[in-house]
Amino acid sequence: MKVIEYALTAPWEAVLLEPAAGSSTGVVVLAGSSGRVDRQRARLLAEQGFLSLAIRWFGGPGQPEGICEVPLETFVAAVELLRSRGAGRVGILGVSKGAEAALLTAVHEPRVDVVVAVSPTSLVWCNVGPGLDGRQRPYRSSWTWRGRPLPFVPLDDSWLPAVQGDGPLAIRGWYEQSERTFASRLDAAAIAVEKARADVLLVAGADDAMWPSLRYAQQLAARRQAAGARVEVVARDDAGHRPRLPGEGPAAPSTAFLYGGTASGDTLLGEAAWTPLLNRLRS
Repeated sequence: MKVIEYALTAPWEAVLLEPAAGSSTGVVVLAGSSGRVDRQRARLLAEQGFLSLAIRWFGGPGQPEGICEVPLETFVAAVELLRSRGAGRVGILGVSKGAEAALLTAVHEPRVDVVVAVSPTSLVWCNVGPGLDGRQRPYRSSWTWRGRPLPFVPLDDSWLPAVQGDGPLAIRGWYEQSERTFASRLDAAAIAVEKARADVLLVAGADDAMWPSLRYAQQLAARRQAAGARVEVVARDDAGHRPRLPGEGPAAPSTAFLYGGTASGDTLLGEAAWTPLLNRLRS
């Protein structure tokens, strides 16, 4: 399918990919803590007939350098842009911290019709990197809404990795220890996904080495089910933090982090999620 690509510089760096035949459905594509504009994933969706918008939501001009008190209005503006381009139905696809943003945006913005949360969390976490003031500590919320920080869970900096050395780290244990240390903050920081009007698809690997995304997905699903809201979880035991959608190829290796899973498991999880993802966006 022929796709027309537009580069945007305001209100954020972004790429808008529009099927030449037009589309009545739009999707906002959010990368995780890499901070990149995920052009490849946006193009993949545009080739399926969706008006696709991938944005830089931190690290750009006028934005915090890290994921620190990022306004959820950043993502509402992306939804509005797609609506202004004729999308009558809008979804948000996010991975990792981008999934956290996608879920929270849907909780606060009823014009989000679909959320696809890949390797999600069920909690609002603290900042990853510095805010607009250049400071990383003390910990602050990753997100704000209408100028107010959302309740969050800090990280327990006493955590030590199970394997010491200079190689890439598996930091899942850091998040698990932090939940235990700050157990009194979990309820306030829980993502109230049952309040979202959007349909929700959760994609998670049991072998995620970054954080326990399958447990988080199950917690999110339980909240939705208790409220009688639609939700689906797609999971595999041998997948990690970076499921790969059909056509994307293997994820690039990292010298900083261990993501868990196997290449085949990540690919198979992406394939299993592909049809439910497309069906929800087209529904």
